[in-house]
Amino acid sequence: MTRERPFTILALASEFKAVPFLQECKRQGCHVIVLVTAEHKDEPWPHESIDEFFDMPDVRIQPDITHAVSFLMRDRHIDRIVALDDYDVETAADLREHLRMPGMGHSDARLFRDKLAMRVRARNKGLNVPAFTGIFNYDDLRAFMGSVPAPWVFKPRTLAGSEGIQKFYHAEELWRTLDVLGDQKSYYLLEQFIPGDVYHVDALTWAGEVIFSLVSKYGAPPMATLQGGRVFSTRTLPRDSEEAILLRALNEQLVKGMGRTYGPTHTEFIRAEDGTFYFLETAARVGGGNIERHIEAATGLAIWQETARMELADLRGEDYELPTDLREDYAGLIACPSRIEYMDTVDYTDPEVYYRPRSKKFVSLIVGSPSYERIEELLAEYAERFVRDFMG
Repeated sequence: MTRERPFTILALASEFKAVPFLQECKRQGCHVIVLVTAEHKDEPWPHESIDEFFDMPDVRIQPDITHAVSFLMRDRHIDRIVALDDYDVETAADLREHLRMPGMGHSDARLFRDKLAMRVRARNKGLNVPAFTGIFNYDDLRAFMGSVPAPWVFKPRTLAGSEGIQKFYHAEELWRTLDVLGDQKSYYLLEQFIPGDVYHVDALTWAGEVIFSLVSKYGAPPMATLQGGRVFSTRTLPRDSEEAILLRALNEQLVKGMGRTYGPTHTEFIRAEDGTFYFLETAARVGGGNIERHIEAATGLAIWQETARMELADLRGEDYELPTDLREDYAGLIACPSRIEYMDTVDYTDPEVYYRPRSKKFVSLIVGSPSYERIEELLAEYAERFVRDFMG
Protein backbone atom coordinates (compact mmCIF):
# COMPACT_ATOMS: atom_id res chain seq x y z
CA MET A 1 0.00 0.00 0.00
CA THR A 2 1.35 3.44 -0.95
CA ARG A 3 2.01 5.74 1.98
CA GLU A 4 -0.15 8.88 1.78
CA ARG A 5 2.44 11.25 3.23
CA PRO A 6 6.22 11.28 3.58
CA PHE A 7 7.85 10.51 6.89
CA THR A 8 8.52 13.68 8.86
CA ILE A 9 11.81 14.14 10.73
CA LEU A 10 12.16 16.88 13.35
CA ALA A 11 15.81 17.74 14.05
CA LEU A 12 16.79 19.65 17.19
CA ALA A 13 19.87 21.81 16.71
CA SER A 14 21.44 23.72 19.56
CA GLU A 15 24.57 23.93 17.37
CA PHE A 16 25.27 24.05 13.65
CA LYS A 17 26.15 20.54 12.50
CA ALA A 18 24.92 17.33 10.82
CA VAL A 19 24.35 18.80 7.35
CA PRO A 20 24.82 15.35 5.69
CA PHE A 21 22.16 13.89 8.01
CA LEU A 22 19.60 16.43 6.85
CA GLN A 23 20.58 16.01 3.22
CA GLU A 24 20.23 12.22 3.38
CA CYS A 25 16.80 12.44 5.04
CA LYS A 26 15.62 14.74 2.27
CA ARG A 27 17.24 12.57 -0.44
CA GLN A 28 15.21 9.63 0.86
CA GLY A 29 11.97 11.59 0.51
CA CYS A 30 11.40 12.75 4.09
CA HIS A 31 9.77 15.99 5.14
CA VAL A 32 12.55 17.67 7.14
CA ILE A 33 11.90 20.16 9.93
CA VAL A 34 14.78 21.87 11.76
CA LEU A 35 14.25 23.64 15.08
CA VAL A 36 17.39 25.62 15.89
CA THR A 37 18.69 27.83 18.67
CA ALA A 38 18.46 31.40 17.34
CA GLU A 39 22.18 32.04 17.78
CA HIS A 40 22.85 29.54 14.98
CA LYS A 41 19.97 30.25 12.61
CA ASP A 42 22.14 32.17 10.12
CA GLU A 43 24.73 29.42 9.71
CA PRO A 44 24.99 27.82 6.23
CA TRP A 45 22.22 25.28 6.73
CA PRO A 46 21.29 23.24 3.63
CA HIS A 47 17.95 24.95 3.11
CA GLU A 48 17.41 23.08 -0.14
CA SER A 49 17.14 19.94 2.03
CA ILE A 50 14.98 21.53 4.75
CA ASP A 51 11.23 21.90 4.30
CA GLU A 52 10.54 23.94 7.44
CA PHE A 53 13.04 25.92 9.49
CA PHE A 54 12.20 27.45 12.87
CA ASP A 55 14.27 29.13 15.53
CA MET A 56 13.70 29.83 19.21
CA PRO A 57 15.94 31.42 21.87
CA ASP A 58 17.28 28.05 23.08
CA VAL A 59 16.01 24.61 22.06
CA ARG A 60 17.34 23.13 25.31
CA ILE A 61 15.09 25.11 27.66
CA GLN A 62 12.11 23.36 29.24
CA PRO A 63 9.16 23.68 29.17
CA ASP A 64 9.59 26.05 26.20
CA ILE A 65 10.77 23.33 23.80
CA THR A 66 7.92 21.00 24.77
CA HIS A 67 5.41 23.79 24.22
CA ALA A 68 6.97 24.63 20.83
CA VAL A 69 7.03 21.07 19.51
CA SER A 70 3.53 20.36 20.81
CA PHE A 71 2.38 23.49 18.96
CA LEU A 72 3.99 22.26 15.74
CA MET A 73 2.21 18.93 16.08
CA ARG A 74 -1.24 20.52 16.01
CA ASP A 75 -1.25 20.30 12.20
CA ARG A 76 1.77 18.09 11.50
CA HIS A 77 2.48 14.39 11.97
CA ILE A 78 6.06 14.06 13.27
CA ASP A 79 7.44 10.54 12.96
CA ARG A 80 10.87 10.91 14.57
CA ILE A 81 12.68 13.46 16.72
CA VAL A 82 16.46 13.44 16.36
CA ALA A 83 19.21 15.24 18.29
CA LEU A 84 21.97 16.85 16.23
CA ASP A 85 24.16 17.87 19.18
CA ASP A 86 25.15 16.24 22.45
CA TYR A 87 23.15 18.81 24.39
CA ASP A 88 20.05 17.86 22.40
CA VAL A 89 20.16 14.16 23.32
CA GLU A 90 18.26 14.51 26.61
CA THR A 91 15.93 17.14 25.18
CA ALA A 92 14.93 14.84 22.34
CA ALA A 93 14.47 11.97 24.81
CA ASP A 94 12.19 14.09 27.01
CA LEU A 95 10.11 15.08 23.98
CA ARG A 96 9.75 11.44 22.94
CA GLU A 97 8.58 10.57 26.44
CA HIS A 98 6.10 13.43 26.51
CA LEU A 99 4.74 12.75 23.03
CA ARG A 100 4.95 8.93 23.41
CA MET A 101 7.12 8.59 20.33
CA PRO A 102 9.61 5.79 19.51
CA GLY A 103 13.30 6.12 20.18
CA MET A 104 15.60 6.55 23.17
CA GLY A 105 13.74 7.64 26.29
CA HIS A 106 14.92 9.71 29.24
CA SER A 107 16.43 6.95 31.38
CA ASP A 108 18.45 5.52 28.49
CA ALA A 109 19.55 8.97 27.35
CA ARG A 110 20.94 9.77 30.80
CA LEU A 111 23.38 6.89 30.44
CA PHE A 112 24.93 8.82 27.55
CA ARG A 113 24.66 12.32 29.02
CA ASP A 114 25.03 12.04 32.80
CA LYS A 115 28.66 11.34 33.68
CA LEU A 116 27.63 9.88 37.04
CA ALA A 117 25.00 7.58 35.52
CA MET A 118 27.35 6.29 32.83
CA ARG A 119 30.10 5.59 35.38
CA VAL A 120 27.79 3.62 37.61
CA ARG A 121 26.52 1.55 34.66
CA ALA A 122 30.02 0.99 33.21
CA ARG A 123 31.35 -0.15 36.59
CA ASN A 124 28.37 -2.48 37.04
CA LYS A 125 29.08 -3.99 33.62
CA GLY A 126 32.64 -4.86 34.57
CA LEU A 127 34.65 -2.04 33.03
CA ASN A 128 37.46 -0.28 34.86
CA VAL A 129 36.37 3.19 35.93
CA PRO A 130 38.40 5.77 37.89
CA ALA A 131 37.26 5.98 41.52
CA PHE A 132 34.40 8.48 41.77
CA THR A 133 31.65 9.77 44.01
CA GLY A 134 28.53 11.85 43.59
CA ILE A 135 28.29 15.16 45.43
CA PHE A 136 25.62 14.23 47.94
CA ASN A 137 26.69 13.18 51.43
CA TYR A 138 29.57 15.16 52.98
CA ASP A 139 30.78 12.22 55.06
CA ASP A 140 31.09 10.22 51.83
CA LEU A 141 33.06 13.07 50.27
CA ARG A 142 35.46 13.19 53.20
CA ALA A 143 35.90 9.42 53.04
CA PHE A 144 36.56 9.59 49.30
CA MET A 145 39.22 12.28 49.64
CA GLY A 146 40.74 10.41 52.54
CA SER A 147 41.11 7.19 50.56
CA VAL A 148 41.83 8.50 47.04
CA PRO A 149 45.00 10.61 46.79
CA ALA A 150 44.80 14.08 45.22
CA PRO A 151 44.56 15.52 42.66
CA TRP A 152 40.87 14.97 41.94
CA VAL A 153 38.81 15.98 38.94
CA PHE A 154 35.57 17.88 39.56
CA LYS A 155 33.15 17.37 36.66
CA PRO A 156 29.71 18.70 35.73
CA ARG A 157 27.49 15.69 35.18
CA THR A 158 25.80 16.87 31.96
CA LEU A 159 28.08 19.35 30.23
CA ALA A 160 29.82 18.16 27.06
CA GLY A 161 33.50 17.36 26.63
CA SER A 162 35.87 19.18 28.97
CA GLU A 163 33.51 22.10 29.64
CA GLY A 164 33.43 23.12 33.30
CA ILE A 165 35.96 20.51 34.48
CA GLN A 166 38.34 21.53 37.27
CA LYS A 167 41.29 19.82 38.93
CA PHE A 168 41.64 20.09 42.74
CA TYR A 169 44.79 19.42 44.74
CA HIS A 170 43.44 20.15 48.23
CA ALA A 171 40.18 19.35 49.99
CA GLU A 172 39.64 23.02 50.85
CA GLU A 173 39.37 23.82 47.14
CA LEU A 174 36.41 21.48 46.88
CA TRP A 175 34.65 22.84 49.97
CA ARG A 176 35.00 26.44 48.75
CA THR A 177 33.60 25.45 45.35
CA LEU A 178 30.63 23.66 46.91
CA ASP A 179 29.84 26.73 48.99
CA VAL A 180 29.64 28.79 45.81
CA LEU A 181 27.55 26.20 43.98
CA GLY A 182 24.98 25.89 46.73
CA ASP A 183 21.99 23.85 45.57
CA GLN A 184 23.69 23.13 42.22
CA LYS A 185 26.40 20.94 43.75
CA SER A 186 24.54 17.65 43.24
CA TYR A 187 24.92 18.18 39.48
CA TYR A 188 28.66 17.43 39.78
CA LEU A 189 30.86 14.46 40.61
CA LEU A 190 34.36 14.05 42.03
CA GLU A 191 36.73 11.61 40.36
CA GLN A 192 40.22 10.22 40.78
CA PHE A 193 42.70 11.88 38.44
CA ILE A 194 44.50 9.30 36.34
CA PRO A 195 47.29 10.63 34.11
CA GLY A 196 47.73 8.86 30.81
CA ASP A 197 46.95 8.77 27.11
CA VAL A 198 43.35 9.32 26.04
CA TYR A 199 41.70 7.41 23.19
CA HIS A 200 38.34 7.65 21.46
CA VAL A 201 36.32 4.94 19.75
CA ASP A 202 33.78 6.11 17.19
CA ALA A 203 31.24 3.45 16.35
CA LEU A 204 27.93 2.53 14.76
CA THR A 205 25.54 0.02 16.31
CA TRP A 206 22.71 -1.84 14.60
CA ALA A 207 20.35 -4.38 16.18
CA GLY A 208 22.39 -4.16 19.38
CA GLU A 209 25.68 -5.11 17.69
CA VAL A 210 28.64 -2.82 16.98
CA ILE A 211 29.05 -3.06 13.20
CA PHE A 212 31.70 -0.35 12.74
CA SER A 213 34.34 1.08 15.06
CA LEU A 214 37.43 3.21 14.57
CA VAL A 215 40.01 3.70 17.32
CA SER A 216 41.95 6.95 17.56
CA LYS A 217 44.39 8.45 20.05
CA TYR A 218 44.58 12.06 21.14
CA GLY A 219 47.92 13.83 21.04
CA ALA A 220 47.18 15.27 24.48
CA PRO A 221 44.11 14.95 26.71
CA PRO A 222 41.28 17.15 25.37
CA MET A 223 40.96 18.92 28.74
CA ALA A 224 44.62 19.99 28.58
CA THR A 225 44.41 21.21 24.99
CA LEU A 226 41.03 22.95 25.04
CA GLN A 227 41.32 24.54 28.48
CA GLY A 228 45.05 25.22 28.19
CA GLY A 229 44.94 26.78 24.75
CA ARG A 230 47.28 24.17 23.30
CA VAL A 231 47.34 22.40 19.94
CA PHE A 232 44.80 19.59 19.77
CA SER A 233 45.33 16.48 17.66
CA THR A 234 44.06 12.98 17.18
CA ARG A 235 45.02 10.16 14.85
CA THR A 236 43.64 6.75 13.91
CA LEU A 237 45.60 3.77 15.21
CA PRO A 238 46.75 0.74 13.21
CA ARG A 239 43.81 -1.69 13.21
CA ASP A 240 45.97 -4.63 14.28
CA SER A 241 47.70 -2.82 17.15
CA GLU A 242 47.24 -4.23 20.65
CA GLU A 243 45.61 -1.01 21.82
CA ALA A 244 43.09 -0.90 18.98
CA ILE A 245 42.09 -4.55 19.36
CA LEU A 246 41.54 -4.18 23.11
CA LEU A 247 39.65 -0.89 22.81
CA ARG A 248 37.29 -2.25 20.18
CA ALA A 249 36.43 -5.08 22.58
CA LEU A 250 35.99 -2.72 25.54
CA ASN A 251 33.81 -0.42 23.48
CA GLU A 252 31.59 -3.31 22.40
CA GLN A 253 31.24 -4.39 26.03
CA LEU A 254 30.32 -0.82 27.00
CA VAL A 255 27.83 -0.19 24.18
CA LYS A 256 25.99 -3.43 24.92
CA GLY A 257 26.03 -2.64 28.62
CA MET A 258 24.48 0.75 27.93
CA GLY A 259 21.69 -0.85 25.93
CA ARG A 260 22.38 1.02 22.70
CA THR A 261 20.29 -0.60 19.98
CA TYR A 262 21.20 1.47 16.93
CA GLY A 263 23.02 4.65 16.00
CA PRO A 264 26.38 6.32 16.59
CA THR A 265 28.48 6.43 19.75
CA HIS A 266 31.59 8.38 20.68
CA THR A 267 33.45 6.89 23.66
CA GLU A 268 36.66 7.87 25.45
CA PHE A 269 39.08 5.70 27.42
CA ILE A 270 42.33 6.53 29.20
CA ARG A 271 45.38 4.28 29.46
CA ALA A 272 47.07 4.71 32.84
CA GLU A 273 50.81 4.57 33.32
CA ASP A 274 50.58 0.89 34.33
CA GLY A 275 48.86 0.05 31.02
CA THR A 276 45.33 -0.35 32.43
CA PHE A 277 42.50 1.10 30.35
CA TYR A 278 39.76 3.03 32.18
CA PHE A 279 36.42 4.19 30.83
CA LEU A 280 36.02 7.99 30.81
CA GLU A 281 32.75 8.82 29.06
CA THR A 282 30.44 7.99 26.17
CA ALA A 283 27.87 9.79 24.05
CA ALA A 284 25.03 8.64 21.80
CA ARG A 285 26.04 10.92 18.97
CA VAL A 286 28.58 11.53 16.24
CA GLY A 287 31.82 12.91 17.67
CA GLY A 288 32.10 16.70 17.44
CA GLY A 289 34.93 19.00 16.49
CA ASN A 290 35.21 17.60 12.93
CA ILE A 291 35.66 14.02 14.15
CA GLU A 292 33.19 13.00 11.44
CA ARG A 293 35.61 14.26 8.76
CA HIS A 294 38.47 12.45 10.51
CA ILE A 295 36.49 9.20 10.23
CA GLU A 296 35.71 9.90 6.57
CA ALA A 297 39.35 10.60 5.72
CA ALA A 298 40.41 7.23 7.17
CA THR A 299 37.58 5.02 5.93
CA GLY A 300 35.39 6.82 3.42
CA LEU A 301 32.44 6.42 5.82
CA ALA A 302 30.23 9.52 5.98
CA ILE A 303 29.03 8.82 9.49
CA TRP A 304 26.30 11.49 9.63
CA GLN A 305 24.84 10.16 6.39
CA GLU A 306 24.93 6.60 7.72
CA THR A 307 23.27 7.78 10.94
CA ALA A 308 20.40 9.09 8.81
CA ARG A 309 20.22 5.80 6.87
CA MET A 310 20.00 3.92 10.18
CA GLU A 311 17.28 6.19 11.54
CA LEU A 312 15.19 5.80 8.41
CA ALA A 313 15.74 2.04 8.21
CA ASP A 314 14.50 1.68 11.78
CA LEU A 315 11.56 3.97 11.05
CA ARG A 316 10.54 1.91 8.03
CA GLY A 317 11.18 -1.45 9.66
CA GLU A 318 13.94 -2.25 7.17
CA ASP A 319 17.39 -3.75 7.60
CA TYR A 320 20.55 -1.65 7.44
CA GLU A 321 23.93 -2.56 6.00
CA LEU A 322 27.21 -0.65 6.04
CA PRO A 323 28.71 0.47 2.73
CA THR A 324 30.92 -2.28 1.35
CA ASP A 325 33.69 -0.07 -0.07
CA LEU A 326 35.21 1.25 3.16
CA ARG A 327 38.95 1.87 3.24
CA GLU A 328 41.44 1.06 5.98
CA ASP A 329 43.58 4.17 5.66
CA TYR A 330 44.73 6.52 8.41
CA ALA A 331 43.75 10.05 9.30
CA GLY A 332 44.74 12.86 11.60
CA LEU A 333 42.97 15.93 12.90
CA ILE A 334 44.80 18.95 14.26
CA ALA A 335 43.32 22.17 15.66
CA CYS A 336 44.21 25.17 17.79
CA PRO A 337 42.72 28.48 18.90
CA SER A 338 43.26 31.18 16.29
CA ARG A 339 44.07 34.82 16.89
CA ILE A 340 42.26 35.70 13.63
CA GLU A 341 38.68 34.72 12.87
CA TYR A 342 38.12 32.27 9.99
CA MET A 343 41.85 31.88 9.46
CA ASP A 344 42.82 30.40 6.08
CA THR A 345 45.08 27.34 5.74
CA VAL A 346 45.90 27.84 2.07
CA ASP A 347 49.66 27.65 2.77
CA TYR A 348 49.30 24.04 3.90
CA THR A 349 49.63 22.38 0.51
CA ASP A 350 50.49 18.74 1.22
CA PRO A 351 48.45 16.35 -0.96
CA GLU A 352 47.32 14.49 2.18
CA VAL A 353 45.19 17.45 3.29
CA TYR A 354 41.66 16.02 3.14
CA TYR A 355 39.50 18.77 4.58
CA ARG A 356 39.91 22.38 5.70
CA PRO A 357 37.26 23.34 8.29
CA ARG A 358 36.45 27.03 8.65
CA SER A 359 35.76 28.30 12.14
CA LYS A 360 35.50 31.64 13.88
CA LYS A 361 37.58 30.58 16.89
CA PHE A 362 39.69 27.63 15.75
CA VAL A 363 41.89 26.67 12.85
CA SER A 364 41.87 23.01 11.84
CA LEU A 365 43.11 20.57 9.23
CA ILE A 366 42.29 16.94 8.51
CA VAL A 367 44.82 14.75 6.71
CA GLY A 368 44.46 11.26 5.28
CA SER A 369 46.93 8.71 3.99
CA PRO A 370 47.39 4.94 3.54
CA SER A 371 50.47 5.38 5.78
CA TYR A 372 50.19 5.68 9.56
CA GLU A 373 53.76 6.97 9.70
CA ARG A 374 52.96 9.76 7.23
CA ILE A 375 50.04 10.91 9.36
CA GLU A 376 52.26 11.08 12.44
CA GLU A 377 54.88 12.99 10.46
CA LEU A 378 52.34 15.55 9.26
CA LEU A 379 50.78 16.04 12.70
CA ALA A 380 54.19 16.66 14.28
CA GLU A 381 55.13 19.15 11.56
CA TYR A 382 51.79 20.94 11.66
CA ALA A 383 51.83 21.22 15.47
CA GLU A 384 54.94 23.38 15.26
CA ARG A 385 53.60 25.39 12.34
CA PHE A 386 50.22 25.98 14.02
CA VAL A 387 51.89 27.54 17.06
CA ARG A 388 53.95 29.82 14.84
CA ASP A 389 51.29 30.66 12.25
CA PHE A 390 48.11 30.92 14.29
CA MET A 391 48.89 31.25 18.00
CA GLY A 392 51.89 33.57 18.06
